[in-house]
Amino acid sequence: MTDQLLRQQVTKFCADIGRFPLLVQGAGGNASWKDDGLLWIKASGMWLGDALTKEIFVPVDLAEVTDALALGEFIVAPKSATNLQLRPSIETLLHAIMPQRIVVHLHAIDILACLVRKKCDQEITERMIGLDRYVIVDYFKPGAELAAAVMAGLSRVGRANIVFMKSHGVVIGGESVDEVENVLKNILSRFSVDPVADESMPSCAPAAPGFSLEGYCEPGCSDVQNLALIPCLYDRLGVDWLLYPDHVVFMGLTAKTFDDVNHFLNYISSNSRPDLVFIKGQGVWCLESGLTKAKLEQLRCYYDVLSRQQPGTELVSLSANQVRELLNWDAEQYRVGLAK
Repeated sequence: MTDQLLRQQVTKFCADIGRFPLLVQGAGGNASWKDDGLLWIKASGMWLGDALTKEIFVPVDLAEVTDALALGEFIVAPKSATNLQLRPSIETLLHAIMPQRIVVHLHAIDILACLVRKKCDQEITERMIGLDRYVIVDYFKPGAELAAAVMAGLSRVGRANIVFMKSHGVVIGGESVDEVENVLKNILSRFSVDPVADESMPSCAPAAPGFSLEGYCEPGCSDVQNLALIPCLYDRLGVDWLLYPDHVVFMGLTAKTFDDVNHFLNYISSNSRPDLVFIKGQGVWCLESGLTKAKLEQLRCYYDVLSRQQPGTELVSLSANQVRELLNWDAEQYRVGLAK
């Protein structure tokens, strides 16, 4: 296969999956391929869905990274070999560690919905019966810490081509795009689950026609209204908000929830107006300036994850220290700054 053909295949695959929010959300996830001593990887803040219309991949000297990792030097900071205007993905080390030629990292909803559950190890084991080339790693800060954990996991399993990262996502490696795609389809079929938060669950009536909040409008995705209209989802907003890195980075520390409109009005009489509010039994509202596309993608992702949880299922939130690590990290601040 020619270098150009491989690039075309990876690019098309990324653009294709980037159109499906159940697989890719905004700038989340990444992809790479190894070719002639270079690791071509999605640049930080770029969107997989833009692969056919923008230059979203940057080359990194693969030997420079793998030599450092072989010495246990996980603090190595990969830089683009050509385009200094773009930074390689935060997860570059993770892609270098995987031995396969092509590596894809996704926050696929059906899988992520499992990875945030307290008993996800048991569930993964049950769903992956018949497949043994995978590892499960606990949550670690993306970048060096996560890469070290994955390397340790791979050393135990050998040439694994699937990595489940708790409270984060899944990584798949393969020697061809077809192989990666087939593995992805196989895993998705094993984790596929219909949303349980639907018409069959108790819900409140949405706001009456004509109801409005001064200075606010509804977000562009109607499904997210269920976060305020379905009691079991609304109740999770206060305890299960900090579930995975991208949500924390783009959506902030807390959900601004209000039990009724008067509660909201009293709040803004002495506080600044939140960008996003959840009013129980009324709906979800954002400032009239609207959410960025990146934030709307993450809000929808959060709804998709929560709507796949059975009532009473215990989820795992990131700790206060883990959240601080993300929000104070210049790499994540850079990525948010690029958000559209």
